[in-house]
Amino acid sequence: MQGYIIDIKPVKDDDLIVSILTEHEVMTTYRFYGARHSNINLGYKIDFELENTRSTIPRLKDVIQLGFPWILDNEKMYCWQRYIKLFYPHLKDIEGIDAFYFYCLENLVHVMIKQNALRAICESYISLLEYEGRLHSDLECLICENIINEDVSLVRGFLPVHATCTHSKAFEINKMRDLFEKKKVINFNDEEVEYLWDILLQGL
Repeated sequence: MQGYIIDIKPVKDDDLIVSILTEHEVMTTYRFYGARHSNINLGYKIDFELENTRSTIPRLKDVIQLGFPWILDNEKMYCWQRYIKLFYPHLKDIEGIDAFYFYCLENLVHVMIKQNALRAICESYISLLEYEGRLHSDLECLICENIINEDVSLVRGFLPVHATCTHSKAFEINKMRDLFEKKKVINFNDEEVEYLWDILLQGL
């Protein structure tokens, strides 16, 4: 079985509660501390087995880390871990998970081989919003509910608002249309991409 580690919680004696996003569910597992265990970390893709015990949580065993080509790139790994950490609160209360989420991460791992991490993640997030029906490409302001015809600001979830309604950073409306329709940040400069990233980090 394979999945991405989206949450790790330490418990007694250096044991861990490990949450793993697999193709169809988020699994909560128990990892006993031991010197022979392979290293695990937030964001790692692993192959693993589960062992049912008397506990309500299955034991995580036979873990093999499945590396990424860029796993030793500290900058990319840092961005990846911050992004993947957002999946746990977003998905933790959902029993059956659509395969979209797993394969969204699979694709992102591949894209990040050549593309800038922040740009790749922002574009992946736009696809996630579209899949969930939360991409507001009509550009209607969340605050005043009027159509936006000039510069656009964004709030959490990339919800569009008038810059005058929130007094926050504004983007050119044509750039925002391209972002929502083409799901590409190619027209955004690095400073603007970093601003999109800061909004994304507020939560999926």
